[in-house]
Amino acid sequence: MSGGLRPGDPARLGGYEVLDRLGDGGMGSVFLARSPQGRRVAVKVVRADLSHDEEFRGRFRSEVNRARQVPPFCTAEVLDADPDHDPPYLVVEYVEGPSLAQVVREQGPLGGAHLHGIAVGVATALTAIHGAGVIHRDLKPANVLVAPGGIKVIDFGIARAFEATSQHTRTNQMVGTVSYMAPERFDTASGRPAGPAADIFAWGALVAYAATGRSPFGGDSPTATAMRILTQPPDLTGLGGPLRDLVSRALEKDPAARPTSRELLDGLLTAASPVGAGDPAQLLGATPPRVSPAAGGGDQGARSTPSGPAKAGRADPRRRGWLTALGATAAVVAVLVPAFLFGPQLLSGQSKQDGTGSTPSGSPATTGPAATTSTPASGKSSASPSASVDPAQAMLAGQRRVLLHVVEIDRDLSLPSHGEVEVGNGTGKDALFVLEPVGVDYMIKSVNPEIAHRPCLGVKVDSEGYSALVGADCRPSKATLFTLYRDGKDDKGRPAYGIINDEYGPVQWSPTKSEIFVEFLGDAPLNTTFSLVDRGAV
Repeated sequence: MSGGLRPGDPARLGGYEVLDRLGDGGMGSVFLARSPQGRRVAVKVVRADLSHDEEFRGRFRSEVNRARQVPPFCTAEVLDADPDHDPPYLVVEYVEGPSLAQVVREQGPLGGAHLHGIAVGVATALTAIHGAGVIHRDLKPANVLVAPGGIKVIDFGIARAFEATSQHTRTNQMVGTVSYMAPERFDTASGRPAGPAADIFAWGALVAYAATGRSPFGGDSPTATAMRILTQPPDLTGLGGPLRDLVSRALEKDPAARPTSRELLDGLLTAASPVGAGDPAQLLGATPPRVSPAAGGGDQGARSTPSGPAKAGRADPRRRGWLTALGATAAVVAVLVPAFLFGPQLLSGQSKQDGTGSTPSGSPATTGPAATTSTPASGKSSASPSASVDPAQAMLAGQRRVLLHVVEIDRDLSLPSHGEVEVGNGTGKDALFVLEPVGVDYMIKSVNPEIAHRPCLGVKVDSEGYSALVGADCRPSKATLFTLYRDGKDDKGRPAYGIINDEYGPVQWSPTKSEIFVEFLGDAPLNTTFSLVDRGAV
């Protein structure tokens, strides 16, 4: 056993033999371990004070399930988790390679193709993470690994379970590193969760750090840094060219003014010349080599270099060779995006929007000439006059009325005036809905003009803990925001989706009670799916 372990560290976690301690953070400790199959893995053990917090365990389980949906080619793959263990733990791919923080610390600021490759790699990872309905919440140089197979973003998504659990978070305390926090993250009074736009802000601060070796909002204390983030423009001295423009947009104070992760990626791949830190570099060939998606790696792994005196200050000579080729590798990885990026969450060729909570953070992900644009004030997208918009994309963008067709029973949801959701034949006005994007989630709103009071679907829990689907006020909240997960097709070949509320679980049909309800399934597969039936423009 490695000498890096401390007294009191576990020898085993479930079926995993603990070999070494890799690091510590605000959420817990990370260990190097060996799986029962002999594979080296990283095991993140959450803080002991959360072991008996049922609220945390439920959120942890939900976030782990979301994290598993992220394609692993640019993140450390989630391999296993046990929310019921004491303490709970998460097992992810073990990634060989230094963190970006370590690279900059040892080699100084990056420039040219190196910097552009970092920017592309992290933007690619964020596009995949956001496309799966996950928000990182703690993106920083220490959570970006420069691995031999490509840039890997780690520790995504799970921060939400910690940040949203009231018992672990003291007043005005939050998960994250101040230098990379978006202005909206400091608004604790509103109770609104930060959306993917906060990750975009962190991307801008991270790229600026990689280019200059310092924070664009650096202060002599966390409080001073926070005040600069809230009130001052970023200091981007030393960062030039098209990359500077993208970073400036990413660091806008208003979340709605920032680009989405996909827009960042598009901008990086179409930049005429990636220029950073005064070191111009010609963009790699216009026709990158074709790469099989099977070449992708994993994503949420922990650092491979254990901390300790033996490692301090030593630069692996292989690392320099990798950094020299980094720009080329990142451009090749980006080729995988159109065909491989969103996995099961690929919604008719378009990702869900970047943002969550009550403030939409930008336009839907674009898919080329037939892209849509958004109106941030409403969260809806409107088709470009010259574009041919895919009907499925239009429904998901809130531009079309839809029937929510229950695939398994060949019936449709309806919201009658009495306010309790029913199923029927889809012929009445109360069966017509529109999906209103709110970041990566949706509010589902009835378009029946007779239902002026509480026209959005929401979850109501009765005194016995039974969760029903009812009419609710159209305000983004934990009861009214739903995620759509792609889950096969219906009998007519239309995409089918699970409709899931993060707080209460998936929307399901009860054959015994002949009614719709909402409940977590644990590890069981979804047994109720919905297809979207187009019923004309809104």
